[in-house]
Amino acid sequence: MILVYITNPDKKTAHKIGKYLVEKRLCACVNIFPIESYYWWQSKIEKDKEWVVISKTLEKNYEKIKEEIINIHPYTVPCVIKIKADVNKEYLDWLRREIR
Repeated sequence: MILVYITNPDKKTAHKIGKYLVEKRLCACVNIFPIESYYWWQSKIEKDKEWVVISKTLEKNYEKIKEEIINIHPYTVPCVIKIKADVNKEYLDWLRREIR
């Protein structure tokens, strides 16, 4: 199993992207959280409130998720990070049943 970490400019975008990934069955579940971020942009440090989507999926779906996010995300440079995760068997079985 992997987690895909995706930052978003606002709550509406996070929910749109999270729902999209679940509806397309690219992931079985997403979690959405408000965050505060510092980052470099155009030669200066920015501070923003963002929303993160954490998508729970299988390794085989990462490239497709990344491609979909790049196509629909409003950021010029979207953050799409893959994190490998160990998980209990029962949860992994459920996840596999829900993803196509």
